[in-house]
Amino acid sequence: MMDAEQALKKLKNGNDRFVKAIEGGAALTTSVTLEDAKKGQTPFAIILGCSDSRVPLELVFHRGLGELFVIRVAGNVVAPSQIGSIEFACQQFGTELVIVLGHTHCGAVSATVNALIDHPDEISPNIASIVDRVTPAVLPVVNADQGSDKELLLHKAMKANVQHSVNSLTSRSTIIRSLIKKGKLKVVGAEYALETGKVAFYE
Repeated sequence: MMDAEQALKKLKNGNDRFVKAIEGGAALTTSVTLEDAKKGQTPFAIILGCSDSRVPLELVFHRGLGELFVIRVAGNVVAPSQIGSIEFACQQFGTELVIVLGHTHCGAVSATVNALIDHPDEISPNIASIVDRVTPAVLPVVNADQGSDKELLLHKAMKANVQHSVNSLTSRSTIIRSLIKKGKLKVVGAEYALETGKVAFYE
């Protein structure tokens, strides 16, 4: 199993290939086959990302079957099921890198900002459960930046939400904290730009 720095480099290289492909209108191919996957999975990275259909994570990082352990939920929020999934992958596969990936124009972040500013009662109880998890990260940004450019506000809110999820994984999991302390795990925030296909890592 590769270490966190090697895994991070592999993700960056894969994203570079993805960006070059979409810029040139080229096809993306992978050498990983179904036969490889049948032998079991050995994911070199765990990714907690958003459910947004415009951010297909295996494509974004140009990886194949069995290479990424992906958890997707609106707003890349952290709840017990997400923490448990990450703990499972760390313990089961020895994966040493976790990426929390937000993205520009995130609907969950937008819904939270709008609820805080404009229409707090115009969402369903189920959507509210997502908004409630995003709110602690976004509220300080909204309070500090009301009246500023809306797109800039949403981008700041998205970044704050990613960092909040990174912090939550560490603070709410003794397993994750222990692995980080032993140098066996790295948790990194990142953002995907819908406009370019590029992933920027918060290192």
